[in-house]
This record gives sequence, C-alpha cells and structure tokens, in this order.
Amino acid sequence: MDSPPRPALHGPTFIRLLARLTDDTLPQSGPAPAERLSQWLDWTRAVALSKALDAKPADAEHGAQVLDRDDAAVCAQARATLLAAISGAPELAIPQPQAVGSSDDAEALPPAPVEFAPFRQRHLALQRSMLIATGRLRGDLRERLAQRSPEMARLAELDAVMEGALSPRGHALLGAVPALLEAHFERLRTGAGASAADPSADWLDGFRRDMQSVLIAELDVRFQPVEGLLAALRTH
Repeated sequence: MDSPPRPALHGPTFIRLLARLTDDTLPQSGPAPAERLSQWLDWTRAVALSKALDAKPADAEHGAQVLDRDDAAVCAQARATLLAAISGAPELAIPQPQAVGSSDDAEALPPAPVEFAPFRQRHLALQRSMLIATGRLRGDLRERLAQRSPEMARLAELDAVMEGALSPRGHALLGAVPALLEAHFERLRTGAGASAADPSADWLDGFRRDMQSVLIAELDVRFQPVEGLLAALRTH
C-alpha cells in the first residue's frame, strides 16, 4: 500500500521549502507566538524589553540634519546585490553540456566524487553577507526613525532591543540550515547511485536549484525587519 501523502504545511515560504527537503513530519501547529517568544527570551532580555515598552518617548534629536535620500531604493539596491550573489554563486551554476567526441575524451579522467563541502562554504559565506547587510540597514533605518519624532524614536529603541533579544536564537536556527541541506544532498546522491560522481547529473542540478531557492527565501526572512522599519518611515 502506498503511504499517505504528507499534509501540506502552511507558513512562510522559507519554512515550507525546508519542510519539503526533509523527511521529518513537521507539526501543523505550534505554540502561540507569545508563548514561543517567552521561550526565546531570558530574564535579562525580558527586563530590557519591558523597560523599552514602558519608557516614555524620548525627544527626537533637534537640529540633527536628516539626509535626503530614498531609503526604499537603498534597501532595494542592497537586496538586489545579495540576490545577485546568490544567483551568481559558481557552485549553484548548472554546468553546460560538453560536446561529445572531442580528442581529449579518451584521456579524460573519471570525475571526482561530488562533495557537499563547497556548497556549505558558499552557504555560510552568503549567510554572513546577508547578516552584515541587513544589520547595517536596520541600524541605519533606526537612526533615521529616531530623527523623525519621539514616537518614532521609541519605535527605533524597541527594535534595537528586539534585535538584541532575538538575534542569538535566530542565528542558531538559521545556522542549522546547512545541515538540513547536507542531509538533502546525501539523500539525493544516494538515490542517484552510480551517477553520484557526475557534476552534471540531474540530481545535482536539482539540488543546486533547491539550495538557491532556500537562500532566496532566507534572504526574504532576513529582510522582514528592514521592511518593517521602512514601512514605519513611510507612514510618518
């Protein structure tokens, strides 16, 4: 008898992609956001968050010169640069088929086994680039908010506290993605059998597409706080 199909997982694209690449059965529901947040915050960060929520709005910096620029365009350019780095990663490029019958075919050596290590290094490098770029944008946008009004300055302070409180947990969770991709890589390679050493094999091309999709979805997740700050700037 055929096994029943896995139930569809509802949620962000990033989560649904990872669920599709794993063999684990993921729960369809979890703790409420408030309960999950309480599990992520230790008491010191909870105290800092409470103080930021209870504090009176600070005065905006009077006399500070606000740079006239298109914040949305700056963020869009940063995202486009990261997206180009993902799309242009050499490890994720689909090899072009080589002509058959060349004079070097007889002397060609058998292809070396394909390993995950280069993919892991590329993934980690791209994650670092995303972390640096989004962190810089987030801090810059907070400074822009703080110059608008006391209410916006309070929002900027709250975002800074939330970033400090949630970043360690977020880094740990996102840091586990390469291991999930490696498990997916090994399953595909095992299923491919004899073609596992072929750098142009269909299974490897499929893995490259999967990894690229996961990286793009992770980029969207990392830009969510930036987009929230941009929305605040547009409404003021």
